[in-house]
Amino acid sequence: MNQLDALKRHTTVVADTGDFLQIAQYQPRDATTNPSLILKAALKPDYAPLVDEVLARHRDRPLDERVDRLLVRFGCEILRIVPGRVSTEVDARLSFDAAATVARARRLIALYEAEGVPRARVLIKIAATWEGIRAAELLERDGIHTNLTLLFSFCQAVACADAGVQLISPFVGRIYDWHKARAGAQWDEAAMAGPNDPGVQSVARIWRHYRHFGIRTEVMGASFRNTGQILALAGCDLLTISPELLARLAATPGDVPRALDEEEARRADLPQVHYRADDEAAFRLALNDDAMATEKLAEGIRLFCADAQRLDALIRSR
Repeated sequence: MNQLDALKRHTTVVADTGDFLQIAQYQPRDATTNPSLILKAALKPDYAPLVDEVLARHRDRPLDERVDRLLVRFGCEILRIVPGRVSTEVDARLSFDAAATVARARRLIALYEAEGVPRARVLIKIAATWEGIRAAELLERDGIHTNLTLLFSFCQAVACADAGVQLISPFVGRIYDWHKARAGAQWDEAAMAGPNDPGVQSVARIWRHYRHFGIRTEVMGASFRNTGQILALAGCDLLTISPELLARLAATPGDVPRALDEEEARRADLPQVHYRADDEAAFRLALNDDAMATEKLAEGIRLFCADAQRLDALIRSR
């Protein structure tokens, strides 16, 4: 047995890519995309005919609609391969506008449904800002399920649970990056690996909290830098993994023990915490108190916005 097959005994494996030609060999259940991944795929010669077809068919539509139609087309192609769901992201430039996020999410769902894809197979990805969480709360009430991304802190995870979102994507690798950069020459890679990795610890804490209190929101670890981080989260509800790391897992023989213990989580003595819709000030203070989360959330939104602008430019040029 290889590590990828062994991991699937404990965790739902998700492919983190827009490059749907790479997906089938790893047999993930779901797939996640974002503007950066779609841009990366759209620049490949293999996808030029698809991109040209979509843009030619809708050349008279506004730019933002053409972008959404391209995202949905990639999503539809992915859904021909995976049996589960695809995550499609709302433009990160709307991360602080709840109403605009809701409107864009509804359009994405309408475009999928026009292609015959039921909304149950789509997760709308939204940045886990206060405004994004409030938008997700409204969408979930309408039966549009959401994936809250760029999640770096416990308070974001709690607020998402209180909002009733379907799934969260806490980032592992970017948390690891921040702590490693902060430590500088004092960083001990071996000592901080596996369960001691700060990104792994963040996701494990969220997972234990959800399990302890019976929260239905799914936890999907994301943004991995190495397979050690992935294996240390075996047992997490889902893990979304890049094709490069999927290939490493598939090429490595061996068993994967379950790392997250449900019984231990249920028995743990954990405090009850809430950040509901009327707790905005408390949420913002808690997020502000977490320097890593504050910095990485802002940086993540900036990076996604930059790639959204590059995707706009690509579409204009075609």
